[in-house]
Amino acid sequence: MTPLRSLLFNVFFFGWTALVGLACLPVLLLPWRRVNAFGRWWSGTILAGLSVICGLKGEYRGLERLPARACIVAMKHQSAWDTLAAPRFLAAPAFVLKQELMRIPVFGWYLARCRMLPVDRKGGGKALKEMVAAAQARAAEGRPIVIYPEGTRRAPGDPPAYHPGVAALYLALDLPVVPVALNSGLFWRRQA
Repeated sequence: MTPLRSLLFNVFFFGWTALVGLACLPVLLLPWRRVNAFGRWWSGTILAGLSVICGLKGEYRGLERLPARACIVAMKHQSAWDTLAAPRFLAAPAFVLKQELMRIPVFGWYLARCRMLPVDRKGGGKALKEMVAAAQARAAEGRPIVIYPEGTRRAPGDPPAYHPGVAALYLALDLPVVPVALNSGLFWRRQA
């Protein structure tokens, strides 16, 4: 039953994303905050589909501890769920993400319009400086900066492999860091 549910969810995810992404292209003409709100709605529909099709629901604890101002959210990254859930509990988050996502037709246009923080993962120190400069601009807007300190999805229980990005943001931005732990990889694995 699980493989069938996974297949149905993937059909829903990619089909709905393509349909909504293309049908709502005029949204890209709106101010970035409206486009970001649209992305929040889209992630909610995907999570609702995940709940209906696969029976997976998220539980958020400790939201009362989130600062009411800009901060750095250092999140574990175990599955695609993590990227869908963050917009549900953060107001207009600016994600540090791999540059390749910006190149995806239509989807990348929405990411660019929401003023996300693309990083060339092979760019070394130059990429780190560019990320910090862009993050300073997003933080000045009062937005939370979401970074996955390990840079990519890792299975639950894997030993940590932290990259210097979160430390660079902390030193440059002088914002509180909110660590976010999760267990989504137990329910939605990377290669599932």
